[in-house]
Amino acid sequence: MHFSLFLTSRSGSPEEDRPVMKAMVEHAVDAEQKGFDAVFLPDHHFTGYAPPASDPFIFAAYLAGKLKRLHFGFSVQTLALHHPVRFAERLALLDQLTDGKLLVGVGSGTTPEEMIGFGVNIQDSSRLANENLEIAEKLWAKQPEDEPVTFDNGHYRGAVVSRIVPAPYTKPEPRVMSVASRPSSVERAAKKAQPAFILAFTPPVIDSGNAYEEVKKNFSNYRNALEAAGHSPEAVRSALEWTTHSYQHVHIAETDEQAEAELEIILEQYQQAVEREHAANKAAESISGVNLRPAPDARTEGYKGTWCLYGSPETVAAELQKYADLGIGNVLLALMGGPLTEERRRFTEQSMRLFSERVLPLLRSSEAADEAEKVAAQ
Repeated sequence: MHFSLFLTSRSGSPEEDRPVMKAMVEHAVDAEQKGFDAVFLPDHHFTGYAPPASDPFIFAAYLAGKLKRLHFGFSVQTLALHHPVRFAERLALLDQLTDGKLLVGVGSGTTPEEMIGFGVNIQDSSRLANENLEIAEKLWAKQPEDEPVTFDNGHYRGAVVSRIVPAPYTKPEPRVMSVASRPSSVERAAKKAQPAFILAFTPPVIDSGNAYEEVKKNFSNYRNALEAAGHSPEAVRSALEWTTHSYQHVHIAETDEQAEAELEIILEQYQQAVEREHAANKAAESISGVNLRPAPDARTEGYKGTWCLYGSPETVAAELQKYADLGIGNVLLALMGGPLTEERRRFTEQSMRLFSERVLPLLRSSEAADEAEKVAAQ
């Protein structure tokens, strides 16, 4: 199983932007040193969700110069906000700069404030996302002697005569990861043998309260479709290797009781940021003409049961082992979400240290025991 770090931390004012960005760079460097396999970057705008999220391509390129071992993921690129030619070019370049160590999460979900800032009708977001990805795939495949790739989806239009330069490092295209939330997205990921993000809930409900059972169901649907698509065993293995389950909040302490008490502090601070961002999005509704659902309450048991992983090293390792046994190839962990208070910095350092020193060894020893058992059975 791979373990990836989600790089996110809120900035509440212009004065906080630079300190938060520096802390996120330090967090990424620490991730490589502490045994993580990848860092994932969000794509968000205007609210201070994470300052580098305004252009995760640039941030990934900067980190790639510092972190030689890690993979670089996007969770997720909001395709409706990207011109498909620029999207195809920038990912091909990043794919070259990282020697193919890209994991390109794609999706359509975003907020009214982000949509109106880019002049996109929020009601068109899903359609634009699908069409922009199809255009990018045609551009990555195009050879100079091919007919021009022309497109007009009502918001983006153009015609590419020659080809995308540079060509992607990965053939035939950078490694795309779909959010497997609908039967159509599951089928698409399975047909193309792509890794997928496996949700811990079933839309439109976003707080199931029982992450494992939801992931088990959704992963089974994806895996069955993948294995039924007629791919080689190697292609199936490659897709499952980076198929991902995500946690928005991970906190580790010496005891379960300490972890739960500290998580309450983290979620209370996080909720303040959520409500501040929600107020901005409600103001955007008057321009975009949509009705936003209420802000989620991160302090509820349903939210914690869906989005949070917390406890002692032994408790956290046991929970992660369930997903390893299920066949999930990658778990994406957020250990610095919310406002970057001094208390939050201390909690993050504590969780990172305990994960590296005590959780990972427990999981690796379990993997070694499983491997030895397989060899003995042969």
